[in-house]
Amino acid sequence: MDQTDARDRDDDSDEDPIDEAAAGWVVRLASSDATAADRAAFDVWLAADPAHAAAYAEMDALWRQLGHLPDRAPPPAKRRSRTGPACLAAAVVLGSFLASQAGLVDWLRSDLWSGVGDITHATLPDGSRVDLNTGTALALHFSGTERRIALLRGEAVFDVARDPGRPFVVEGGGLRVRAVGTVFYVRADGAGQPVGVAEGRVEVTAAGRPLAVSAGEAFREGPAHAVVKADVARAMAWRDGRLIVSGERLSDVLAELARYRRGRILLLDRRAGERRVTGAFDPRHTDEALDALAASLSLRVARLTPLLVLVGSPL
Repeated sequence: MDQTDARDRDDDSDEDPIDEAAAGWVVRLASSDATAADRAAFDVWLAADPAHAAAYAEMDALWRQLGHLPDRAPPPAKRRSRTGPACLAAAVVLGSFLASQAGLVDWLRSDLWSGVGDITHATLPDGSRVDLNTGTALALHFSGTERRIALLRGEAVFDVARDPGRPFVVEGGGLRVRAVGTVFYVRADGAGQPVGVAEGRVEVTAAGRPLAVSAGEAFREGPAHAVVKADVARAMAWRDGRLIVSGERLSDVLAELARYRRGRILLLDRRAGERRVTGAFDPRHTDEALDALAASLSLRVARLTPLLVLVGSPL
């Protein structure tokens, strides 16, 4: 696993960073889950440089011309400039917010990580194997009495070396998964089935309640946690560079593809999002997957920037 190369790829970009940030803010503030903290951080970013307001106004106007945002007055092109300590404070606040959003805090805390769009593999100190899906970060806590892993973000598959004296525990997404020798995955990104077992058996503890999950089963979150039958092999096919879907909603498929690229894939047509998709895609090549979906479902794909892709029905 060459993490230096991944860092180098993450830093490569030919795009204007101000335009990329402006497009990201348009998408974020248009989202139904935008928070007061988001808006406060946006105000700091906007005031930091007059070029920010101009770039944001341009992106916002483009979206409204396309009919994807309600008409509203763009922010003023100029804001009172900040200098000295005020400018430094603004930079610190904005930097902290963006670092949190981009996962840099988790990256700094991690012992193993994978970049966005990368799938990596590693051997743990006890001989166990781990496969890290896109944008995943792990912190290891191994000693003579425990094997504990904090899944800080993302998704990983664990092939656990047997050691009955040291149970293997993964904590992430509010769950605690305990195993001795087994193969299972854990997701910490709010997935409906965040744990699945390919071999053996694990104990999943959620909200203080333990549930046993065996091979061919998954733990399903909801008002009442449950253990359900699942196609675990298909769920873990990303390890071989395959995203396999069978009768899945387009909106869900796009959400999965979005995990493998920076920025956002924004679905503009809710009815199109209910259409069903069956097929196999390489998640490491999301542009090819988007083109295949567009061709098979007669969709329109517009790439405004490398960080912003719009998907909708033809005009």
